[in-house]
Amino acid sequence: MQTRIDPRFQDDPTVREAEEILRSCVHCGFCTATCPTYQLLGDELDGPRGRIYLIKEFLAGAPVTHSTLTHLDRCLTCRACETTCPSGVRYARLAEIGREHIEAEIGRPLGERLKRRALRAVIPHPRRFAALLRIGQACKPLLPKSLARKVPDRPSSSAWSVPQTSGMGRSMIALTGCVQGVVTPATHQALEAILARLDIRLQTAPEAGCCGALSLHLNAREEARDFMRRNIDAWWPLITAGAEAIVVSASGCGSMVKEYGEALRDDPGYAHKAARVAALARDPSEVLLAEDLDTLPLDAPEPLRIAFHAPCSLQHDQRLTGTVERLLQRAGYRLTAVPDSHLCCGSAGSYSLLQPIIAATLRDQKLAALNSGTPNVIATANIGCQMHLQSASPIPVRHWLELVADALPKVL
Repeated sequence: MQTRIDPRFQDDPTVREAEEILRSCVHCGFCTATCPTYQLLGDELDGPRGRIYLIKEFLAGAPVTHSTLTHLDRCLTCRACETTCPSGVRYARLAEIGREHIEAEIGRPLGERLKRRALRAVIPHPRRFAALLRIGQACKPLLPKSLARKVPDRPSSSAWSVPQTSGMGRSMIALTGCVQGVVTPATHQALEAILARLDIRLQTAPEAGCCGALSLHLNAREEARDFMRRNIDAWWPLITAGAEAIVVSASGCGSMVKEYGEALRDDPGYAHKAARVAALARDPSEVLLAEDLDTLPLDAPEPLRIAFHAPCSLQHDQRLTGTVERLLQRAGYRLTAVPDSHLCCGSAGSYSLLQPIIAATLRDQKLAALNSGTPNVIATANIGCQMHLQSASPIPVRHWLELVADALPKVL
């Protein structure tokens, strides 16, 4: 499409990037067919094509209002539109640039600013989050049912044994994740147990922390980049010592780490290292499918029927479709059909906290689709989706790694 950039933006490199993205859009509208918010709300401005138009007009000098920002905020950044787009429009990056500039232009009400600041002050910091979670769990019996369901139960201990590796030198790095490490520590334990059977030692760097995704999605770009730099510094000694990969079991975090190279490409002190980290980032399904799985005998303890929810970050961002399903089937589980599996569950990082009505509607629609095949368990690959779905699910929602670990042979 044709673009005209207002002179006040001419020297802004992010606006030049946005202009390039805008020019790749042919305004065909294919993206609206797979946009969850457009399907739900039926408003052109709550679909990718409409939001692209709003950003284009703003960069051309048109005035914006809080209504403009609301339409952009309602975007889940699920990237289903990118999977559908025949022109390869990088919509998620465009939306990120648009939100950042429009927020800087008109600001946000005090209540919104405080809420977003509180999320950034708590969720990326495991100790703070754990302390608040313990308070919530202690008060859970006193909370209204609708609120109590959002508070995760205390995690149970895992039943998987981790055999000693041979010490032959194979090692990988794990990003445990801020929320995941507190709410579902069994996910990391399952990954460690599985990789140990393949004689791969899983290492962690205590200095590493949040991947930076939450800050980035809340328009705190420099804060996000600081999280990235800290992780790179923490992982670099392990990388130079020969770690083969950085395994990220939360698919949302995996998407972010795979974009470190792009996010820090203009940082002369970190650009090279960030590109190296991004190249090493792997989803666990990629790691396992690259191994000789004949050395990993799997036998599900019971023939469970599983509905797999593929997070948007896995299927639309990392473009890994069918990988987890293959591993679950190999472990002996039976997968049920899930209608409209391309649609978002409504979690989308902090979205479920900032847009609770839309998020709850999308969650309920997703649960109806997941339960249509009468599964025993719902499996997923991202902690945000897991918590969001479990808050209203009548059956357990587990990370797929835990189910694969359940199928491991017992170590005597």
